[in-house]
Amino acid sequence: MECRRALSPSRLPDMDYALNPYSGCSHGCVYCYAPEVTRAPWETWRIPKAKSNIVSRLSMELPNVAGVIGIGTVTDPYQPVEAKLMLTRRCLETLRAHSFPIHIHTKSNLILRDLDLLSGMDCVVGFTVTGVSDRHSKILEPGAPLPKDRFSAIASLVKAGIDVYALVGPILNHLEGAEGEFVAAMAQTGVRRVFVDPLNPRPNLSARVSRRGYSGSPRALAEIRRLGKAAGLEVLDVF
Repeated sequence: MECRRALSPSRLPDMDYALNPYSGCSHGCVYCYAPEVTRAPWETWRIPKAKSNIVSRLSMELPNVAGVIGIGTVTDPYQPVEAKLMLTRRCLETLRAHSFPIHIHTKSNLILRDLDLLSGMDCVVGFTVTGVSDRHSKILEPGAPLPKDRFSAIASLVKAGIDVYALVGPILNHLEGAEGEFVAAMAQTGVRRVFVDPLNPRPNLSARVSRRGYSGSPRALAEIRRLGKAAGLEVLDVF
């Protein structure tokens, strides 16, 4: 598909504009809020569409904007198709050439491919983690990298000197009883900031989660806060 604009104003904290190289996301996370935000059917949202002209549009728009560019606000910029098409990487090359600060949201270790670019940029990365269990991950986020790969990626970003934080959300009831293991896995990456996000009760999202036997968990949220702070992590509310 072609896009009319590459950048759109962002209402998220610390981001002035949003850049999403793809529409839809093959990670297939059942808790994804994006279909309802974009008013797209869940079934078609899981089939990503590449914005084939986004790099040229971005180049045209950058001279007229200023501020932080948020990458991946309603889709993961490092979902599997990016390995082939490299739209996110090409956008990063353009942004780096114009010295724009960026804020990336992802849950994919494919981001490590672009460390050569990110290391030379004013860059913040929010990396989503939702648990330590492969079984639960395969149910809740069937197309996404497994937990161990995400924790490893966070550790690599920390080691490379990237400003990275863990985005824990949504916090669901499968974490009850595993909070200690989960917090320890985060702390071992070397990350220092953790943003926690309860389940957003959007109707379709909540129904998808409930059908699979999951629900939000205030109990797990409170325990992750407590254990995170005890481990020396800065635990913050998302947005």
